[in-house]
Formats: sequence, structure tokens, C-alpha cells
Amino acid sequence: MTEKNSERRRTRRTFLATTGVLGAGFLAGCTGDDDSGNGNGGNGTENGGDNGTENGGDNGTENGGDNETENGGSDTENGGSDTENGDDGGTTGDGPTELTFILNPAQADVEITEQYRPIFEYLESELPVTIEPLRASSYAATFQNLRSGRGELADTSPSAAIAGQDILDVVGIRVAFGSDKYFSLITTTPDSGVEQLTDIQGQEMAMGSTLSVSGTLAPLTMLKDAGLDIGTAPDGDPPDFTPRYSDHSTARDQLINDPSIVAASTGAFSTAPHVPQEQFDEMSQDFVEISSEYEGAGSATDEAQLDLLAVSDPLPRAPIMARSDWEDPVRSDVEETLLNAPSEAFQHGDDYEGEELWFSDVVPGSAEDYEPIQQILDELAIEFKDLS
Repeated sequence: MTEKNSERRRTRRTFLATTGVLGAGFLAGCTGDDDSGNGNGGNGTENGGDNGTENGGDNGTENGGDNETENGGSDTENGGSDTENGDDGGTTGDGPTELTFILNPAQADVEITEQYRPIFEYLESELPVTIEPLRASSYAATFQNLRSGRGELADTSPSAAIAGQDILDVVGIRVAFGSDKYFSLITTTPDSGVEQLTDIQGQEMAMGSTLSVSGTLAPLTMLKDAGLDIGTAPDGDPPDFTPRYSDHSTARDQLINDPSIVAASTGAFSTAPHVPQEQFDEMSQDFVEISSEYEGAGSATDEAQLDLLAVSDPLPRAPIMARSDWEDPVRSDVEETLLNAPSEAFQHGDDYEGEELWFSDVVPGSAEDYEPIQQILDELAIEFKDLS
């Protein structure tokens, strides 16, 4: 790190990963509060499990600390025991190596363990491994699980590549149908009376979880650049508007269904289908040329139309990450197999009726690829310490 960057970081607000709103949600690239969307600026907790709720409350922490998965007390999703696989993966005699892959649900309405099933089955077919998915209750819980050795690999937010770089390695960057970049959108409804970002002043706005890159962090920089006073958000309440933190799909649904909400910030994957394609043509050539969501833009306007207020700069897509101290000999084979997996490895069979896996490839990457995320954290004066 350069002396300039070191000096800059010494002058910024510092947050511990184990305390406060940011501490509880620092890896929250995607999900947020429960499906009722009752995040009101102070609630830094996020959803987990099938009921989409968590007993964190306004203190921004999770209930009990150990309740990190969807079946309430067990460390695995399918009702197993509380035992861990060990620091370097577990084995059963001379059988395959058992690996735990930690998952963060991006949207409350997606069954992520089934969504990821094809890639797990592909790894098991190519290597002497068995994959045990562990659906974490939040992105903070994902970090805690990795740090404590409960998992070897994880689906994480882009922010994890920066915040956890001392204890986590980027295995690869996920690619969605040709693009390793994605976008954050701020949208409104046609009858909201909001025509530009400054019109949000004094109003309520639905957002992603407190440290979701596309749901909250990038949007905060856009609001700040437009002239709104964001204060110390997401750690504190912004003076110029009232945020409701939740997750991408909940934020979208709140905007559509709750007249008190005048705008929403989400990843483009959540709201672009509701925005007429020509609005992207007028606002962002980068989105038109880069985004895998452009082709489907406007496809859901018959259900509900949203209007575009702002589009972020291109953001690096979320990584697959591994524990830096995972030293099992199978690690290199697992990572190489992921990076060389054919497109079919990311696809379900014809009889699958759930949400398809959102990415179609994993390409080599490193923490340096996530410098745009560091720039966002710098602009918001956020730094994370004591992560390892």
C-alpha cells in the first residue's frame, strides 16, 4: 500500500468487523433484513433461512452468534450435527474429501442451495470430493464461518475481496453470460413525483443490505455526488432521506407496492426487467454495451414499470473465495476445475423449475480486480480493521 493510501486510511472512520451496523453486515453484498422489509436505517442484520428473518434487532448483531444457518442451531442446512469439517476439509476413511461451500442468498425469494446444485454436482463428478452446502444466515456469518474454519469455499459479495483480503483468497470472478461486470440502479415509480435524485430528499428509499455494493454502497456514492447529504451512512442515518435496508428483491417489491417508498437502489438483476430498455439507451452506454441485464430490460414492465434515476459505473462481479489457510492438497484441483468448468456445469436439467444459477463461468481474478470497490469504500470513508 502506498504512503498516500496509508495516510488517507488513517483519516477515515474505522469500523470493527464484530461491532455495530457495519460490523454485522460488512460482507453484505446482497441480502438484508427479513421479507417484511422493516429495515429502517439502524438495523444492520440480514436474512437467512427459509423464513427470511433473523433476531438481530437494532444492535446490528446476530442472535446468539452461533445460529448461522437456516435450520436454527445446526451448522449445516440439512439438519446435521454441529461438528466442523476441520481446518483443511474432512475425509471419511479412504473416501472423498468433504468440503463445505458457504452460500449467501442474494435475494430472499431464491432457494440458493438448489440454485447452486449443478456446480456442486460437477465438482463431485470431476474430483474425489463431496460438497456440503452451508447457507449462512448473513454475509457476516459467512465471514465468521470462513474465519473459524467451518468452510473452505464461499459465494461472497465483491466487498469481501477487499474487506477480507488478509484471510481470504479470490479464486475467481463470476461471469454472467459474457460479462464480469454488473451495475447498480436507482429506480422510482412513474407516479412518485421523483424525476431526479435530489427529489428523494425528505423521502423514504428502499435499499439493499447495509453494505451491499450494488444495493447500498454504490447508490450512496451516487446520491452523495448528486448533492444529497448522506451523513455517515450506512453506519448512521443520512440526514436527507430515510433508508429502509433489506435485500434486492424486497427493496424492489417495496418500491412497487408501498406508496411511502419513492425510490429503490438494487443490483440491475433485480430491477432492470421493470425499466424500459430505451431508458438505458438514454442514460448509460456502458450498461448497453456491458451489462448482461440489458437484453432483458423492459421484459417485466407489463407487471410493473419502474423509471430509471441513476446507473452506476461498471462494478466487478462477485467472487468465489477460499480461506487463505486452506492447505488440503485437493485445493488446487478444486480451484482449477472451477476455473475450467464448461458452461453446462452451471445449468440445471429441463425438469428444474427454480431460479437458474445467475453466472455461467468463473474466470481467474485477484483482490486487485476489486479496486473499484475500494474506491467506493474510500469515498464513503469506510475502513474495516481487525478482520483476521
